[in-house]
Amino acid sequence: MFKRNNWLLIKIIVLITIAIPLGIAIYEFLILGKNSVVFLADYPAAVGIIVIVYYVLLLIAGFGWIVLQLKSLWTLKNERSKNELLHLQSQVNPHFFFNMLNNLYGMLDKDAEKPKALILKLSDLMRYSIYEGEKDLVSIDEEVAYLKNYIELHQMRYHKIIDVQFKIDIVNKEAKIMPLLFIILLENAFKHGVENLREGAYIYVSLNVRPTGSEFKIVNNFDSSERTQDKGIGLKNLRRRLELAYPRKHTLIFTEENSVFKVYLQLLE
Repeated sequence: MFKRNNWLLIKIIVLITIAIPLGIAIYEFLILGKNSVVFLADYPAAVGIIVIVYYVLLLIAGFGWIVLQLKSLWTLKNERSKNELLHLQSQVNPHFFFNMLNNLYGMLDKDAEKPKALILKLSDLMRYSIYEGEKDLVSIDEEVAYLKNYIELHQMRYHKIIDVQFKIDIVNKEAKIMPLLFIILLENAFKHGVENLREGAYIYVSLNVRPTGSEFKIVNNFDSSERTQDKGIGLKNLRRRLELAYPRKHTLIFTEENSVFKVYLQLLE
């Protein structure tokens, strides 16, 4: 009903706007028989003022309507971007958790104590992913703790020696970051590197946080015979999230040489 009334009002305004000059022209040409018309030239001043005020108000209202439409479009665009970000964040790590649960199931008959420790660590990761992962920003310390838990969980579940180093240099302690950005890159290093190597696997991670921004780097080796060209949905997900959350404020570079994979991610404040 409200929209129908709005359209009726718009139609009335359009009709009045067209009718005023058209009515004056018909009156001047057909009734008075004039050959030319000067708009409102021979009419009382009060009539001229009323007509001019009407068109001025109409112009202001039209401009205001355009501004409101542009604002609505901008709000809609932002809402769509936020909804897309929430959807992308909800896709982070689900297959990792499923894989871990399968591993835990296989361990139960062999060693009851180790699965208990893994379950506690896994619950911490899931809690962070579910509750903190919904936030727009988290502290850099929270994100680092999450990454450390993830690394420790992997080291606990493997039956082989892996060299994992995580170097942290945080100058800006107040830094905030979108949650669950770095984990995709770290998970990729484990999945495509450590998983396929029987021995000599390593992952070197570094995080530098400055007032101007953050730099996250990963270097890991991999089995070139097991290497696939498909980088999976995780990295596509990450690229899209960076485009939405850090437009023109991020750099993501992948390099690969001699069975060594390197990732460089820079986020600017």
